[in-house]
Amino acid sequence: MRKFALIGVSVLAIGASAAAVSQTRVGAQAAETYRMLELFGDVVSVVERAYVVETDPKKLIEAALDGMLQSLDPHSNYLNAEDLERLNERSTGAYSGVGLEITSENGLVRVITPMDGGPAQRSGVEAGDVITAINGQSAAGLSVAEVSEQLRGPAGESVVVTFLRDGEEPREITIVREVIRTFSVTSRLEGDFGYIRISTFNANTGRELGEAIAELRGENPHLRGIVLDLRNNGGGLLDAAVAVSDAFLERGEIVSQRGRRPNDIHRYSATAGDLTGGLPVAVLINYGSASASEIVAGALRDHQRATLVGLTSFGKGSVQTVMPLRNGQDGALSLTTARYFTPSGQSIQRIGIAPDLEVARSRREAEIVARSSFIYSEAAYTNALDASVGSERRGPHSPNEAPPEDFPTDGDYQLQRALDLLRVGGDLDLLERRPL
Repeated sequence: MRKFALIGVSVLAIGASAAAVSQTRVGAQAAETYRMLELFGDVVSVVERAYVVETDPKKLIEAALDGMLQSLDPHSNYLNAEDLERLNERSTGAYSGVGLEITSENGLVRVITPMDGGPAQRSGVEAGDVITAINGQSAAGLSVAEVSEQLRGPAGESVVVTFLRDGEEPREITIVREVIRTFSVTSRLEGDFGYIRISTFNANTGRELGEAIAELRGENPHLRGIVLDLRNNGGGLLDAAVAVSDAFLERGEIVSQRGRRPNDIHRYSATAGDLTGGLPVAVLINYGSASASEIVAGALRDHQRATLVGLTSFGKGSVQTVMPLRNGQDGALSLTTARYFTPSGQSIQRIGIAPDLEVARSRREAEIVARSSFIYSEAAYTNALDASVGSERRGPHSPNEAPPEDFPTDGDYQLQRALDLLRVGGDLDLLERRPL
């Protein structure tokens, strides 16, 4: 334990020196850090010796590391070697499980989004649902990694999951695990318009999008516009978000990320070549659109390349850098290192991106927005990183539009309005408004 403490102190002291902090302050910080690490070692020793049952020191320390990082913000965490392997699997687009993106909030594990076409989505699971039990055992207090471990398993085996949704009784659902092959891009024709759905941003997304655009233009050389659907897309790889934005842009900045130091700024720009040939674009977003989805929506709107339709996005505008420890043998840190900003300098963090045409998909969804304390967003986290620009997410309000009472319950009103917008060339001033 003492050796562990000394290593930690030396790393912190080097970091402080590099930051040009005075030697006196470095000495005081190092001494306090040494004292607290020694205290940590003492606590582990007492737990190992006196706890009511035998403990696993490795699990204790991994839990302590994860707790330390999660105290910073909701998206910083420690990944053990198995977690890191699963993250790499998801980034390449194939794994076995139920098809859920989940996160932890105040001791509860909540669904960010069910993956398109996956077993969880087909079972009726929705963004915002809370997982309360797995196979009859309470999930209260479990970490995201622990819940993920229980939800994953061999294809063909089932798992019974209890979900809690606002205003409803708990629902127990039996979900059969499958090999989740994430094809992030799907497309189809909607009359004279192309519809492209991006469900996640992985290593294949940029290539798949280019193929989808080419296929749509081949099927209908007279396309009049494209709907890009990013609803309930929880994000993914930054490079994929840049590639998607670049597909619709000829030039200009796509996104910037700004870190702790004033000169710690990275900018990503488009290259020449709009794959759509300048067709009008409508982008669908909602409160399940996060991170990479918000980068794309913000870039296309700021460059006046697309009109956003739907509801205000999730508001995850922070950058996580995965830092392998000992080449991944001891896992990795997923650490928040910067914030994202749109080309116009708008912060995404906590605020989200508001649509140009605010439309609820259903009347029930309109009611949820009107009491938005029940909307799952970045602002709901008690320890969410601030926006850094002084703006706040809009509070409870009635959306500008919602489906009429006779609209089919299985219809997609947001998509209908996006197509209506494209029929008038993407000009909001020419669109007939349909208030709630």
